[in-house]
Amino acid sequence: MAEKQSLRLLCLAGFRQSERGFREKTGALRKALRGRAELVCLSGPHLVADAAGPESVGPDSGPCLPEEQPRGWWFSEQETDVFSALKEPAVCRGLEEALGTVAQALTNLGPFDGILGFSQGAALAALVCALGQAGDSRFPLPRFIILVSGFCPRGLGFKESILQGPLSLPSLHVFGDTDRIIPSQSSMQLAGRFAGAITLTHSGGHFIPAAAPQRQAYLNFLDQFAK
Repeated sequence: MAEKQSLRLLCLAGFRQSERGFREKTGALRKALRGRAELVCLSGPHLVADAAGPESVGPDSGPCLPEEQPRGWWFSEQETDVFSALKEPAVCRGLEEALGTVAQALTNLGPFDGILGFSQGAALAALVCALGQAGDSRFPLPRFIILVSGFCPRGLGFKESILQGPLSLPSLHVFGDTDRIIPSQSSMQLAGRFAGAITLTHSGGHFIPAAAPQRQAYLNFLDQFAK
């Protein structure tokens, strides 16, 4: 019997994470999914000048390694490199560059079976899939999406309306009951944009869980798409 092929996931880092740092922070998940899924990590295109920030809290979003600079997908103020997920932003500065970075990765590093996003990366992943469903040729719809500590992005102008749902692709939404950065209600709101969304809660905070109970839930979800 032929051995099953691993699924390939494009993984979008959170705000203030680097590609290498995010790859290390997803090590436990990578180990849990060994033989089932390959994780290809991608960080935002914009350097974040200020090393302090809300998404620097938690075991999966700690400070970047000393030799690396933190990055982000977009900023919510015009003059400063900050981002707030829960406040109405003045701008979404750098969002088009972020979308271009993901489009380039899909073309140059793909094909991918699914997309996984963490925090700001989860909000971007949802937007990318909404754009793809609306016909944007840069973003072919993946087979599935996994969103960890996700939220509905704000201040997107005309793009915001496409996130009203329902988005048709299979989705798994993972969030912590004690997440102080992205409250569970915000993640539930995003899950509500997806038809047939599956939710996975854990007792922790703002990180990607990969203990035994979550491991089994990831595997059960991914087994639907085994090749």
